[in-house]
This record gives sequence, structure tokens and C-alpha cells, in this order.
Amino acid sequence: MVAGEFMKYLKERILQDGKIFPGEVLKVSSFLNHQIDNDLLDQIGNHVSNLFANEKITKIMTIEASGIAIACYVARYLRTPVLFAKKEKTSNVSDNVYSAQVVSYTHKKTSTIVVDKEFLTKDDKVLLVDDFLARGEALRGLISLIDQAQATLVGCAIAIEKGYQGGGDQLRAQGVRVESLAIIDSMTADSITFRE
Repeated sequence: MVAGEFMKYLKERILQDGKIFPGEVLKVSSFLNHQIDNDLLDQIGNHVSNLFANEKITKIMTIEASGIAIACYVARYLRTPVLFAKKEKTSNVSDNVYSAQVVSYTHKKTSTIVVDKEFLTKDDKVLLVDDFLARGEALRGLISLIDQAQATLVGCAIAIEKGYQGGGDQLRAQGVRVESLAIIDSMTADSITFRE
């Protein structure tokens, strides 16, 4: 599927299967981040890999948990490892970590995300991948980990961006390459308008 057709298909899928809940929450659990449509994620992986094909990426990075599946499909095409930041330090993670604070808009809580220093180094060229971008808190937290490691941020690939919440535009204004496959400009209880 060529890029324009795929992006149109993704928007149609959001309109058809997405559910809008109070508080501007868009639920796409039936196909993207709870139950997963493998064909759709394969198309996302292929499309994102084409966007970043010339960047010599050494690592795909995301935050647990919803971004992991998408990151794996992207990594399959780019033939790179996936590294995900954990939302809390567990007993199987060393004390030698990079860490950052992330406020979750959806879950209304703050987490300390961590990545073991063994897996993120100054030689890495990193592509960030996630299912949603709203205010940009998760991406800013991941960018902080990349900065701590003195690695290179290549860009960010997002399945669905809530453009009206401003996170993507703020990051773009700071010079970060953000490629979102579907950008929602407005959302009400019964309608979604996409950015062209």
C-alpha cells in the first residue's frame, strides 16, 4: 500500500473502530494498543521504515507498554533492536540507569522511566516510536534519556497525534523531526477532524 493510501486507510480505521471517551480520550484498543491488528502494524512498520530508511538508525526506542508492538514492527523493517523505557525500576534492572520523569495525560500520574545504561550509548542513533502523541510528555522523557546517554535523536514516529494538544508542534518548533501517520486537529464526543 503506498503512503497516501495507507494514511487514508489508517484515518478510516480510526473513524470506524475508534471510540471517544470523556476527557478527550480516543480508544483504539480494538486494533492498535490492546488487541492488535498485525496487518495494520505491519503496514505502519513498513511506512515508518520508508520515512527513516536513510538515517542509519541503530536503535528503536519507546516507552512501555503501548508503544512496544509498533516499535517491534518498525524494527523488523529497519533491522534494529528495540529498547523500551520501563515505567518503574524493577529488580531485574541494574542501578546503572538513565531516568526521567514522565506525566501521563491518560493515566493522570507521574512515572519515573528508566533505561539501563548498558543498552543506550553515545554511539546510538535513535528513532522514537509510540502509538500516541498528545502533549509530548512521553517523548520529552525519552529524549531526556537519549540526551543523558549523549546518543543522537534521529526523530519520532507516531501512529496517532492529537494535534490540538500541541505536543507535536512544540517538538517540531524545537527542531525535532516528528512524523505522525494520522494527526487529529479536533475531536468532540461524536466527531474527529484530521489535519490534511
